[in-house]
Parts: sequence; C-alpha cells; structure tokens
Amino acid sequence: MGFAFCSLALAVSLSGCAGLPDQRLANEALKRGDTALAQQNYQQLADLGYSEAQVGLADIQVDSRDPAQMKQAEATYRAAVGVSPRAQARLGRLLVAKPGSTEAEQHEAEGLLKKASANGEGNTLIPLAMLYLQYPHSFPNINAQQQISQWRAEGKPEAGLAQVLLYRTQGTYDQHLDEVESICKAALNTTDICYVELATVYQKQAKPEQTAELIKQMQAAHARGTVSAQRVDSVARVLGDATLGKTDEKTAQSLLEDIAPGYPASWVSLAQLLYDFPELGDVDTMMKYLDNGRAADQPRAELLLGKLYYEGKWVPADAKVAEEHFQKAVGREVAADYYLGQIYRRGYLGKVYSQKALDHLLTAARNGQNSADFAIAQLFSQGKGTKPNPVNAYVFSQLAKAQDTPQANELATTLEAQLPPAQLAEAQRLLKQEQAVRGSSSQNKLDLHALQEEDGEETL
Repeated sequence: MGFAFCSLALAVSLSGCAGLPDQRLANEALKRGDTALAQQNYQQLADLGYSEAQVGLADIQVDSRDPAQMKQAEATYRAAVGVSPRAQARLGRLLVAKPGSTEAEQHEAEGLLKKASANGEGNTLIPLAMLYLQYPHSFPNINAQQQISQWRAEGKPEAGLAQVLLYRTQGTYDQHLDEVESICKAALNTTDICYVELATVYQKQAKPEQTAELIKQMQAAHARGTVSAQRVDSVARVLGDATLGKTDEKTAQSLLEDIAPGYPASWVSLAQLLYDFPELGDVDTMMKYLDNGRAADQPRAELLLGKLYYEGKWVPADAKVAEEHFQKAVGREVAADYYLGQIYRRGYLGKVYSQKALDHLLTAARNGQNSADFAIAQLFSQGKGTKPNPVNAYVFSQLAKAQDTPQANELATTLEAQLPPAQLAEAQRLLKQEQAVRGSSSQNKLDLHALQEEDGEETL
C-alpha cells in the first residue's frame, strides 16, 4: 500500500517520513477539534491510497452532517471497503442511518457489519440491532429481541448495549432502569457512551450522590484521555435536561466550560444551557459562546442564533436576520427547515410565501420534526397566502397527532369531521402514501453519533 516511502520501522507512524502528511498529527488534530488540519492530512494520505486515512476522511465528512459530504463519505468508505474492516463497519453504520435507504442497502449494511464483526471490528452489534429494529419488514425472519438475547448468551461485549437500544426504541427504557444501570456499569471501562446512559438513569431515579460520583470518575477518565470530550458534552446536556429529572445546570456549565476550548461543539451546548437557564449568564455571554461556535462552523450555533432573532427574547426580533442564520444551518440541522417554514408561513418577511413554507416544512417533517406536520396542516386549513386544501390539511393533521398535543388532536378531529366521504377516502389514500414515503424515518432513531466511534488513536 505504499510503505516503500519509508523504512518498515516507521510503518506504524508516518511522522518520520520527510515531506509526507502525518496520520498521527491528523488523529491528534481531530481529537482536539481541529477538523481542518485533520482533514488536510487525511486527504493527502487518502489520495496516496491509504485506506485508514480514507476512513478518517470519511468520518469527518459524516460528522459534518452536510448531505453532500455524507454522500462523499459513502463513496470514500466504499473506496476502502475491500481492504479495511474499519471501512466495512463504517459503511455499514452509515447505511443503517441513511434516510430513505433501500431494502438492498439495508441488506448490504447487514452483510458489511457481519463481515466487519468477523474481522474483529467492534461497534457492529448495536447498528445491527438498530437495523433490525428500524426495518423489520426487510428482515422478517429476525426477531430483534431474540437476536439480542442470543448475543448476550454468547457473551458478546456489545450485546448489553444493544439491549439498552431496544428498550429506548420500544419506549420501555424507564421500566428497565436497574438493568440499564447494571449493563452500563459492567461496560463503563470499555464503552464511554455508558457515562451518558448512567447519568440518564441517575437523573431519572433522582440519585444525585451517584451522579456526582459518576462525574468524578468521568472527569478522571477524560483527563487520562480514555473518555472523549463528546461524551462529557453529552453528560452535561443530560444534567441540563429538565425532562429527565431535577437539573444540575451549574455542574453542566462547569463541565462544558472545561472542554469547550478544545471541543468547539461545547460552546453551542453552553449557549443552549444559557438559553434554558438565563440566570447562568447574560446576552453578552450568550453571544460570545455562539460566536465561538460559529467560528468553528458549528451549525447548531447558527440554528440557536436564528432562534434568538426569531423569538425576540434575548435580542430584538428580526425575521430577516433569523432567516439568514437558519439558511446557514439548512441541511445540517432539521429544525432549521422548520423555522424557515414558519417564517414563510406566518408572513414574518412582509407576506406569506406558501410554496417556500411548504417546501421547508415538508423537509422538516420527513426528517422527523413532528411539529412541522401541524404547521403544514395549519397552512392548508387556514389558507393564508394559498388556497385552502382540506384533503391535504387532513393528511398532515393526522400525521401531527404523533405530537399528542391538545391542539394537534383537536385540529385532526375537526378536519376529519368536515370532510365528505369521497374526500375522506382520497385523504386516507394520500395519508398512506405519505407514510410510505417516510418509511421508518418516523421511528425512534438514535443520533448518528451513537453509530460512530471515538477513534483517532490508530495509526497506519
């Protein structure tokens, strides 16, 4: 693969090869959040045909969440998949998380993940479990629970976490908190996502002493380099999530401030924390956090800044400025399409842009933003800027019932009662059509990060 560039003694690290890009430098740059330097080195090595550099480059492309780069990542993984088990695992995980994947791609993902597992790659059972849970129609002969139970009986390390995934997907997580705790305590030293799960369990069980001890353990592991900044960020966000129990926003802020200089995504998490708990700071602090996040090309920063101008709570409302920030986050943050749709639907720019509103809201809805369906139902039922369409209004009001809010349920009931039988039959046909388009995308999917690993330490 080109190791003639240097002596065999230097094969594990290209840092000794004069004039060549450095894999270790790329790995270290990626760990501290300098994706530009990492990408530069990975790209040069990938161009030379180094498969592990191709994987590293594709990982950065995946992490961007940009649809165009995600497409490039798939091609980059495919270039290395013939010789690299890591590329097999990565491509398998990418196909599992790919919106609107075909049945052929789903079966390809299964084959890749099984092959990677046989070649000794980790992080393959969890995406396999996700594949079976999301697409049961593609794997009619596989019972996800039975498969996971078999993995656990065989003593496979990831099997316990696959069980946790099943509980999350089926909505039975809260009924199995003790088991989740047991699974994650056993896996804590080898799987740092378990810090997030244990923090969630302790928040739900209102056990602040256990949470405090867990955080001390995590901070020590992070200082040793065995727990990623991403996981610390995730635990901090758990502490600030009021839906999980009594919040500990000050500890969350402290955790995030420690890692933000080396992990730019945490600047945005700090801004979000301040948004949720205004007593933690002022508007100048908020803007400093967001500026740091934007400087690191964090789309969540653009989204939150747009939201501030959209709502007019921290800064004067300005729909035009909000629109500009949301547009910078489109394609990388689902909610950006939702807010743009609302700006156009509500006429915040001086008039209603009904087609633009529908385009953005439909994109958001098909990407899992349930509130977007309600907004589309309102658009078609109210007829502001467009001709009312009771059939379409019915379709999206039925989809909006997934929100399970009084407003959504009331609108759905009202619209259904107003439709004559012939139109109702047509509306129900279109509803099934739209549900088919979405496939399993409305199911509870884990964040793509759950399918990724914190690598960066391997060398060529």
